[in-house]
Amino acid sequence: MKAILLKQFGDRDQLYLGRTEKPVPGENQVLVKVEAAALNRADILQRKGQYPPPAGASDILGMEISGRIVETNPANTEVLGGRVMALISGGGYAEYATVPLGLLLPIPENLDFVQAAGVMEAFLTGWQALKWLAEVKPGQKVLVHAGASGVGSACIQLAKNMRAEVVITASASKLDFCRDLGADHCIDYSNEDFRDFVLNHLSGVDAIIDFIGASYFQKNLQSLTRDGRLIMLGLLGGHKPLDVNLGPILFNRLTIIGSTLRSRSLDYRTRLVQDFQAHCYQHLQDGRLSPIIDRVFPWQSVKEAHQYMEENKNMGKIVLTIE
Repeated sequence: MKAILLKQFGDRDQLYLGRTEKPVPGENQVLVKVEAAALNRADILQRKGQYPPPAGASDILGMEISGRIVETNPANTEVLGGRVMALISGGGYAEYATVPLGLLLPIPENLDFVQAAGVMEAFLTGWQALKWLAEVKPGQKVLVHAGASGVGSACIQLAKNMRAEVVITASASKLDFCRDLGADHCIDYSNEDFRDFVLNHLSGVDAIIDFIGASYFQKNLQSLTRDGRLIMLGLLGGHKPLDVNLGPILFNRLTIIGSTLRSRSLDYRTRLVQDFQAHCYQHLQDGRLSPIIDRVFPWQSVKEAHQYMEENKNMGKIVLTIE
C-alpha cells in the first residue's frame, strides 16, 4: 500500500510518499480504507524523533482518521462498509490502517470524511482533559491556552457545552475565531498578561488546559483558584521552568496533572470513547459540537501541511486527504 514514510528523523523534507506492507487486522480489530487523516503536534515530534509510538503501534505518522471498514474477522462482518472515524496510536498517513473495535465511532450523517477526520484526537483529548481530569462543573471558569488550535477549538466547544465560563489565549488574528466558537474572554497573549487579566477580572480560574509548559507554568499556578487544576497536555514553551515559586501549589491546594492520550492503555481509551459517545456524540449530530477544519491538503503535499502547522497558522484542524 502507499503511505507517507520517513527517510530518517528530521525536518519535513524527510517525508515522502512511498510503499509499505498493508496491515492485517488482528482479533477485535478492523481494517479501514483511510479517506482522510488529521495532523497533530505529536506527528511533528515523532517526525523529529522526539515522540516514538507506543510498543506495537505502527511507526507511520497519524493518530486520527476517517474512512470505511473493508476487512474484519467473521464475528464482526456486520460492520463492513461502515463509515467510521477512529483514534489510533499510529498509521494514519496511509491507504489502510488497522483499528481496535473499541476506538471506532460511526461518522454522523451530517459530517463528511474530511470533517470526521478532525474529531477523535481533538475531542477525546479535550473531553479527557475537561471532564475526566479537570472535573469541570457548570459555572466554573476554564482557561484554555492555544485556543485556536485543533484541541483548543474542541475544548472551547466542550467547555461551553458543560456550561463553563471560557477564557482563551491566542494571537490577535485568532481571537475572533475563538470568540465565534463561544469563548467568553479572549486574550492576545503577545500584548496582554493572561495572569493579570484572570486575577483582575475573574478572581482566578478553576481549571487550566495548557499546551505551553515551562514559559507559562508560574503564571498558571498564580491564575488558579483554591483547589484549582492545571492539566498539562504539551510543552510548546519548553520543559524546564525557571525560578518557580511553588507556594501556590501548597497554599491553594492545586492539582497538577500531565497527560498524553496516545500512550494510554487500550482499555482506558476504549472507555473514553464510550464516555464521549454517551455524552457528546449527539451534539456532533445536532451541530452543537463541530470539528473545525482550517485547511485540507492532498497527502502528496504533506510537507506543506507540516510547515503550515509548524508556523502556527492554523485555526482548527489540518487534514490530509488520502488518494
